[in-house]
Amino acid sequence: MNEIKLWPQGPVMLQNDAMKLTGDSVLLADFTPVRKGEKGADLGCGSGVLMLLLLWREKSLRMTGIELQPQAAALAEENFRRNGLSERARVLRGDYRDAIRQLPNGGFDFVIANPPYFTLTQGALSPDAGRAAARGETASSLTELCTAASRLCRSGGKICFSFRAERLPELLREMSAAHLEPKRLRFVHHTVSSGASVVLAEGRKDGKPGIRVEAPFILRDADGQETEEYRRVCHR
Repeated sequence: MNEIKLWPQGPVMLQNDAMKLTGDSVLLADFTPVRKGEKGADLGCGSGVLMLLLLWREKSLRMTGIELQPQAAALAEENFRRNGLSERARVLRGDYRDAIRQLPNGGFDFVIANPPYFTLTQGALSPDAGRAAARGETASSLTELCTAASRLCRSGGKICFSFRAERLPELLREMSAAHLEPKRLRFVHHTVSSGASVVLAEGRKDGKPGIRVEAPFILRDADGQETEEYRRVCHR
């Protein structure tokens, strides 16, 4: 277990080997639009990094996270406590397929998730249960995730995911089936000459058809240095 400061004058975060800060979480937090006074939910919140970044950015925001792994949920609660955010953040422990029954239908303005990228047939998973759940669909499927997000989000509200670019068709199908109309996409590339590895996707509950594909997010320039935009997102 170690504590890191995300940027000077920024929040602090406890992390362990199974729950480390990732670039995907930082990118998704930056991609997610939030407004004053909104309420958000994070499905599979892990150590709480997405919630932490959004709560730090918007001081009137309130968020609820749902986390299956007890150690990760405890870590999230400690991260909120250390940053003085406990009054605006809560964590429900358990499977979100069950935990959402404790929450009102349409009770949130937005729902976010950084779901497992791989199906159970895509390579070997870690023997560590926490890592396996974070990387592969051992606890729930993409269909169940989109169904849960749709139940929690109000009509007209936002849903934001990060996902493997190669599985984009599957993601768009599942979002549409759950009445989460895809509205905005941004592809993430390691370099300008490499293919997209991750896609950031925003949907609207009961939204009208029509999607905008934004300029690609490039992580590193031709010299291998972080791009100006990536440094901005990481507060470097």
